[in-house]
Amino acid sequence: MGALDGVTVIDVSTLFAGPMAAMHLGDMGATVVKVEHPQRPDPARGHGPSKDGQNLWWKTLGRNKRTVALDLHTDGGREALLRLVETADVMIENFRPGTLERWGLGYDELSARNPRLILARVTGFGQRGPYRSKPGFGTLAEAMSGFAAMTGEPDGPPVLPPFGLADGIASLATAYAVMVALHSRGRTGVGQEVDVAIIEPMLAMLGPQITRWDQLGTVQPRTGNRSANNAPRNTYRTADGSWVAVSTSAQSIAERVMTLVGRPELIDEPWFATGSGRAQHADELDDAVGGWIAQRSRDEVIEAFDNAQAAIAPIYDAGDIMADPQFQALGTIHTITDDDLGEMRMQGPLFRLSEDEPVLAFTGRAAGADTDAILGELGYTAAQIEELRVSGAIA
Repeated sequence: MGALDGVTVIDVSTLFAGPMAAMHLGDMGATVVKVEHPQRPDPARGHGPSKDGQNLWWKTLGRNKRTVALDLHTDGGREALLRLVETADVMIENFRPGTLERWGLGYDELSARNPRLILARVTGFGQRGPYRSKPGFGTLAEAMSGFAAMTGEPDGPPVLPPFGLADGIASLATAYAVMVALHSRGRTGVGQEVDVAIIEPMLAMLGPQITRWDQLGTVQPRTGNRSANNAPRNTYRTADGSWVAVSTSAQSIAERVMTLVGRPELIDEPWFATGSGRAQHADELDDAVGGWIAQRSRDEVIEAFDNAQAAIAPIYDAGDIMADPQFQALGTIHTITDDDLGEMRMQGPLFRLSEDEPVLAFTGRAAGADTDAILGELGYTAAQIEELRVSGAIA
């Protein structure tokens, strides 16, 4: 039994931020029902790598979700969703603002059927403002939040991440917001709407750039792998062609690193006493650290840093992650039996609870796989289900 056992979530969102938020809730025991259009299921099913015709990203993103195919444009599909809403605690959607209202499924209609429902609305730009109706994706949030402007080499262009960073951050913000709203409902007995604009959680992760601009009128420049706040902080190549990352956010760590690499005299420099001072001398510090690392193998470097209690990590790919004893000790990688591909390993929940185990019951299922079963649980007869299918309201 998971910590969220007894909480039912309807996921009518697509792609990544909304569906990932529902996945996080499902990992902790919530019952999640994924609602998709009969002819146009979640486009996430077609993103990323596949094996034997099975999309691997969806196997993770869709885990713990029962799937039902409803056409919400139709009267039959609309009524089926409203019946489902009567049984739910949370609904997550990411249609453009006004779409649910146009279909007669706005919060007024939903809450009339279930006053305790929490409706989480996840869009690129939020439910208000001049951009509310624009198409919104994580890439736009990565651009508009300031992330791309501060990412990349000093003499190079702004850089976007090669994965859904903004969507992932927004998914965590959405799951958090849902839990806050559930707590509030525990006091008031009524649900509410949650408005998540993907541009905002990303912005919040980037430090005090707004306050800096307000107070100083300056912006953080692009610094590559270096930090504007401390040094040495970079990636360094070892003698055997591997790469490591070094961080010296704490003053004591910076001193240990410079002692280790044979440059203790730099510690006595006045500028070395602060992270910002060290950042202004990053070239000199990188030369010292990088030169020392370049003469040794990765294993030698990591062992020496560990012995000095200095902060270092190897730069991993997925194969390294799966073999690493720390990830194994944490139980980060879970094994689930997939209906199509057999045993499958994937990352599990993001944290551990001492009293409640996470629930990874099954991987992402085929679109509409549970339609008949779910409608039956809502009181539809076999004849009514067949009538909905013939009308095109379900699949």
